[in-house]
Amino acid sequence: MYFNRIFIIALVTLLSVNSAASEHAIAMHGDVKYPSDFKHFDYVNPNAPKGGEIKMAGIGTFDSLNPFILKGLTPLGIGNLFDTLTVNSHDEAFSQYGLIAESMEMPKDRSWIIFTLRKEAQFHDGSPITPADVVFSLNILKEKGHPFYRTYYRDVKKVEQLGERRVKFTFSEDTENRELPLIVGQMQIFSKAYWSGREFDKTTLESPLGSGPYRIESLEPGRYISYRRVEDYWAADLPVNVGQHNFDVIRYDYYRDTTVALQALKAGEYDFRIENVAKNWATAYNIPAVRDGRIIKAEIPHESPTGMQGFVYNTRRPVFQDSRVREALSYAFDFEWINKNLFNGAYARTKSFFSNSELASSGRLPSPEEGAILEPFRGRIPDAVFNKVYQPPVTNGSGNNRRNLRQAFRLLARAGWKVNRSRKLVNNGKPMTFEILLVSPTFERVVLPFKKNLERLGIDVKVRTVDNTQYENRVKNYDFDMLVWSFGQSLSPGNEQRNYWNSKIADIPGYRNLAGVRDPVVDELIELVISAPDRKSLIYRTRALDRVLLFGYYVIPHWHLRHYRVAYWNKIARPKISPKYDLGFDTWWIQ
Repeated sequence: MYFNRIFIIALVTLLSVNSAASEHAIAMHGDVKYPSDFKHFDYVNPNAPKGGEIKMAGIGTFDSLNPFILKGLTPLGIGNLFDTLTVNSHDEAFSQYGLIAESMEMPKDRSWIIFTLRKEAQFHDGSPITPADVVFSLNILKEKGHPFYRTYYRDVKKVEQLGERRVKFTFSEDTENRELPLIVGQMQIFSKAYWSGREFDKTTLESPLGSGPYRIESLEPGRYISYRRVEDYWAADLPVNVGQHNFDVIRYDYYRDTTVALQALKAGEYDFRIENVAKNWATAYNIPAVRDGRIIKAEIPHESPTGMQGFVYNTRRPVFQDSRVREALSYAFDFEWINKNLFNGAYARTKSFFSNSELASSGRLPSPEEGAILEPFRGRIPDAVFNKVYQPPVTNGSGNNRRNLRQAFRLLARAGWKVNRSRKLVNNGKPMTFEILLVSPTFERVVLPFKKNLERLGIDVKVRTVDNTQYENRVKNYDFDMLVWSFGQSLSPGNEQRNYWNSKIADIPGYRNLAGVRDPVVDELIELVISAPDRKSLIYRTRALDRVLLFGYYVIPHWHLRHYRVAYWNKIARPKISPKYDLGFDTWWIQ
């Protein structure tokens, strides 16, 4: 009798842990915003008209229509061809709502998730989307896709078909990865039948079979690509799509550089532009079309993390392996002068890898909660992580940077670097020299003042601007000394951090650990972020990771904006409500 009671209690406990209810959506932490009977997202116009053509600009070129492999350059907008099991809302930190999936089942411990597919879900050729296609999609991405996918989905232990419309993902028991159910929901789904006669790991200019709101209408490699809205799109009336995908045709014309592209906008050659150059925003739009309202110039606020843009050191290079050298060179970057003279004071200095969010560690010493996370690593990370607030070097903006350069000399001397009689910085007789790799000539005006200050330190610096194809290939193979890069972040960081900083992938081409970070502490903190059981712990763990990365001096931080700068011809309209965490361009329409 006693044994039976214990057995029953254990069974009830097991069932309570692993029982799962069918849901229309799932949130990373807490509850989702929209109920099961919601009609549309709050930031759309459900009555937005369909129709018209919109033209936009791409820079560089493209030579492949397969965005899921390492090889090739793919065009803008290609993601519109492929539907996913779930989609996220742009006014929540991280919630996923069913698209191909009608419903989801997930236990409290998130050790697996079951998706029930919609009966009406289909590819563009009319064939149904089945669990077999979902199983195929995960396996082909892990086996033949971009190396990123092997890391991103590495904790997915198994995927299997359960009946006619159900598919189950089971996750590794060796990790607590609460994000995985949402991550697998974001996976693009491919047709197993279509790819059975084709090589997935090859570049192609054959339009792939998709299931999304658009299909490719026409293209000329490197010149343009045009997408047409699928009129009988199977998911057009689902709540997650109401008020979206309103343009009949979306066309991207490719330009050689941003300067030419800006002039093309003014001439009416295309319709919409996000402006990333502060000088352009301040001075280049003083034209009749803007003054009389034919071109609308708008700043649209957002609450998205702005991440980290900066000069990225390739620590695979011997010259950058000493963190004191990396810290020293940051004193040669005079942000205040550049912001004043080149950007009209438009930007805020970035002080965190998770800037513009509650995840950022900047401006404060570690809280007791952060200290408890960091304490086990004491002695393995810089003491500054515990007792200093990270602050990039600051100047008075006058252009006289002598005080900061003296501090740079002191740090370089501690690292064994001295200035010789020829006024060159040397270590054991070997001069310091490196190259800054760029893809846009526009950025040269930012780099050249930095180069001048580095030369004052006795460093031989070369600036090389290359075309888009060469740049992509060199980035993929880590063939650079220093470059400008932006590490985007979300409000719910997780598995993508492995792609940015994990030691195991530091030497595998194609990942985004561009700095070549090889720090076991960073690896452990990434796993803590991934396994965070609630929002509070996620915030504290992310701040701890942020501090360790900042005091590793892997980048020289640049700047950020808290709004989108957009210019568009007035034939385009947008909803009255903008999503907090995205521009929401999919909700705009032609008037």
